[in-house]
Amino acid sequence: MAKKAFKAESKRLLDLMINSIYTHKEIFLREIISNASDALDKLCYKALTDQSVGMSREDFQIFIKRDEKNRLLTVSDNGIGMTREELENNLGTIAKSGSLDFKQNLKQSELPQQEGGPAPIDIIGQFGVGFYSAFMVSNKVTVISRAWGEEQAWKWESSGTDGYIITEAQRDTVGTDVIMEIKPDTEEEDYSRFLKEYTIVDLVKKYSDYIRYPIKMEREKRRTVEDTGSEDKPPKTETYYEVETLNSMVPVWQRNKNEVKEEEYYAFYRDKFFDFFDPIKAIHIDAEGTVSYRALLFIPSKASYDYYTKDYKRGLQLYSSGVLIMDKCEELIPEHFRFVRGVVDSPDLSLNISREMLQHSRQLKIIANNIEKKIRNELLKLQKDEREKYEEFYSQFGLQLKYGVLQDYGREKDNLKDLLLFASSHSDKLTTLAEYRARMKEDQKDIYYATGETVALIQALPQAERIREMGYEILYFTHEVDEFVAQTLMTYDGKPFKSVNRDDLDLDTEEEKEKFKKQEEELKDLLTFVKDTLGDSVKRVTLSRKLRSQPACLTAGGYLSFEMEKYLNSVQPDARAKAERVLELNADHPVILKMKELQTSDPEKAKKYASILYHQAELMAGLTVENPAEYSELIFSLME
Repeated sequence: MAKKAFKAESKRLLDLMINSIYTHKEIFLREIISNASDALDKLCYKALTDQSVGMSREDFQIFIKRDEKNRLLTVSDNGIGMTREELENNLGTIAKSGSLDFKQNLKQSELPQQEGGPAPIDIIGQFGVGFYSAFMVSNKVTVISRAWGEEQAWKWESSGTDGYIITEAQRDTVGTDVIMEIKPDTEEEDYSRFLKEYTIVDLVKKYSDYIRYPIKMEREKRRTVEDTGSEDKPPKTETYYEVETLNSMVPVWQRNKNEVKEEEYYAFYRDKFFDFFDPIKAIHIDAEGTVSYRALLFIPSKASYDYYTKDYKRGLQLYSSGVLIMDKCEELIPEHFRFVRGVVDSPDLSLNISREMLQHSRQLKIIANNIEKKIRNELLKLQKDEREKYEEFYSQFGLQLKYGVLQDYGREKDNLKDLLLFASSHSDKLTTLAEYRARMKEDQKDIYYATGETVALIQALPQAERIREMGYEILYFTHEVDEFVAQTLMTYDGKPFKSVNRDDLDLDTEEEKEKFKKQEEELKDLLTFVKDTLGDSVKRVTLSRKLRSQPACLTAGGYLSFEMEKYLNSVQPDARAKAERVLELNADHPVILKMKELQTSDPEKAKKYASILYHQAELMAGLTVENPAEYSELIFSLME
């Protein structure tokens, strides 16, 4: 019989589909299995309304056969099959989809009924190009098909762009065989792997594990046939073959929530995502509406070794009707929740023709927005009902939430602020901002915070003495990004964040203000003397409104704090960021009064006092002394 040319477009179009549309050759098996599943769907639906089909859902299956010697790989199904005309239309016309036609033409009255109306039809293939992915790995593809209700089977053969032939064939039952003649190996590509048992098993598990029909294949087994009973001679074994179902068919997320036990969720998580630890929480979503989808999300209990590196890639596994489309779909999960793992399965997403990538669709955005809200609500619920678990989670991923507040100039700060936890002076336990706000005194105008490398160092800060004296709670910022977070949030429930280092805390009574004004006048010359002594090391020298037990402290003037300075220099050393140094002196402290005396009686010794006070203030602020040797000499000179 004469060979026919493809009807659609040209040789170049087929070349494009074979060589450009799909980025991974291994997906050809996913596409062929998906087509077989569609054929089974069609006959399964027909069986629901036509008793003459004589088959139930349990009778349908997909079978894979390997023939390494002849380099043949066959995928067979006992689905609805194709007539000669359908072979001509579906396989002879590129981008012609029989599945799409079936879905569009099926009348509502023909659908199986369920409560609330007709059951939805879930057909995977709608583009008509998936079949041609077989040519990526095959020199020749043969399709033998017998349609339901027909006695005659037909064979479609093609070696690619040169066209195809359709002839009569024999097939005992309805259904379709797709026979692929696998290409010989090249230097660039090991095509033989697609004939190996372990490769087929891995690809089915990876892409088609949740196809609703059993995917079967003969697998090689070994058994002992003779026990020699001698240590010198090992037992004899023989090889045999046994048909096995390769796919699990019904995923956990497709089951009703009340039918799944917690241990089943956790076992699925460990197996699916190769984690040794149970997750903190499983989130099962079954959404219907504008977009229907099911999702099973997990909040891990431990961050992976590469989590906080640039190599880590976020994303949820995306399925369409049980077929894996993307292993990590970044669009489904925001950066601030990148720790979440899980799967999303929806028949409603707009996919491109290769099904490897999503079109940026309204449906995708709806799912992503819903998932983000669900995760936030579940974390808040965990924080409220299971605080210990939430703190366990926060110890691993709290930093990610803080980064999320900073991202995109604080775009997500309102969504994330209630998830944050901080140490504070209230107790040894972490606190939320809402809890801090609820404990605030009536006369407290600001949310106070202090920064330092550890809680112990912060507690020793002299700058915080006045705040503690007034009974105000202080948030302890021990991470390098905490102060950036406070500045991004700016306020919480109408209360501004304010560092204890600020010189505008405005906590003085009228009497204290008068006393301070008088002391400034009395010590004006001393302040000038100390500033002249320290030179450019400090921006200015002033009297302190906050010190009680210590003679001096160092505060940062301007926007940049000391913690910000340290952080910026750690990530970009060449920037040489430096906060303005303001030395505050305690006018009531004996050391300051002694230095005032020395200013007149022994100016050189007074200068040493000034330098030592400055370096001491540096150390208490968590800064390093630029010249330790010089500082030591100062100490020794006074000791002599």
